[in-house]
Amino acid sequence: MKNQLESLFNLSAQHTRFRTEVIAGITTFLTMSYIIFINPSFLAQAGMDQGAVFAATCLAAGIGSLLMGFLANYPIALAPGMSLNAYFTFGVVLGAGYSWQVSLGAVFIAGVIFLAISIFPIREYIINCIPKSLKLAIVAGIGLFLGIIGLKSAGLITNGKTTLVTLGNLHEPTTLLAILGFFCIIGLEALAVPGAVMISILAVSGLGLLLGYGHFTGIFSLPPSIAPTFLQMNIKEALQPSLIAIILAFLFVDLFDNTGTLIAVAHRAKLMNAEGRLPRINRALTADSLAAIISAMLGTSTTTSYVESIVGVRSGGRTGLTAIVTGILFFLALFFAPLMSAIQIYASAPVLIYVACLMARAFTEIDWDDITEYTPAVITALCMPLTFSVADGISLGFISYVVIKCLSGRFRDIHWGMFLLAILFIAKYSFL
Repeated sequence: MKNQLESLFNLSAQHTRFRTEVIAGITTFLTMSYIIFINPSFLAQAGMDQGAVFAATCLAAGIGSLLMGFLANYPIALAPGMSLNAYFTFGVVLGAGYSWQVSLGAVFIAGVIFLAISIFPIREYIINCIPKSLKLAIVAGIGLFLGIIGLKSAGLITNGKTTLVTLGNLHEPTTLLAILGFFCIIGLEALAVPGAVMISILAVSGLGLLLGYGHFTGIFSLPPSIAPTFLQMNIKEALQPSLIAIILAFLFVDLFDNTGTLIAVAHRAKLMNAEGRLPRINRALTADSLAAIISAMLGTSTTTSYVESIVGVRSGGRTGLTAIVTGILFFLALFFAPLMSAIQIYASAPVLIYVACLMARAFTEIDWDDITEYTPAVITALCMPLTFSVADGISLGFISYVVIKCLSGRFRDIHWGMFLLAILFIAKYSFL
């Protein structure tokens, strides 16, 4: 078995081992397991069967993670995306008035287009034409994005009456538990304790249950039927001209959310080569697009790469074995729904704040002596948390990069692919 794992994942070449990869996979799962409860609650508002969506979410996440692990050998887990499920429910079904079956059809079509541009070198070319400063900005920006999500989930910040955000209630017990969890992670990491993040999540969850801030209703339950959503997408209706903008929106968000996540995780795992390019990127992109298609067939919104995978990387994950362990745990979650519900948001929120601290280090590698490089980078990083969208942050950053370079007369610095992307983003904001 050891030889088989070595030949499949090249563990020794990546300076890792089986035990480390398993811990990383478990840690990644614990950090992103919230999606198996949040996604069904979102899509239920679109009229979908909540139990079926729960099953579809677990299956889509499991299959997507296995595809990434086996095809690309990357420690990146996949699951239905948060921004995409919100757009599916509130933008397409409740906002535009389309049925969830037609919306699933739009997700399927966007996934097929995604697969086409992944098989051909179009998407790989897109990633490789992005300048280093913007790649680093994407890494740091996603960190800030995760940080604001973590702070909000922990209750450390909240909506302000006269300001965008304000300090939360520091007397709230769950907020104090989240603060305790954050300090536990930092302390254990400083002491180089293996599995520090996982230990913190489990310890804080257990303490919360003892104090009465959580629910433990059991361990096992039979998985609900997936029949109400399985193969229910309406592709024919989704092909009508009025849905072109919606299909493109699914495609754009999925494309650049995935791109940003791939860059961020690969940078953190030191998988990029000297030129800042990703090896086996075509395989990773193919895994992403196949997962998007499969999610529509199962009956859930678009499955995408999760930036929470960085938590597993920080725990030592370096190969696809990490993603496979995470995928297997998503399959097992079908039978452990009561146990999974014991992991409360106050236990996982500190992890996102911790990861934000780690990813912000990418700022140090930006060229701060060149205003035409660091200004678009700062715009990219700031816009991600403030627009609450990785894709919008990338779009605005790319547009600003091209405009600033042109106004500075530095046309030679701009790859022609960046010109094309900037034009597409401007068109997106103009017409979509």
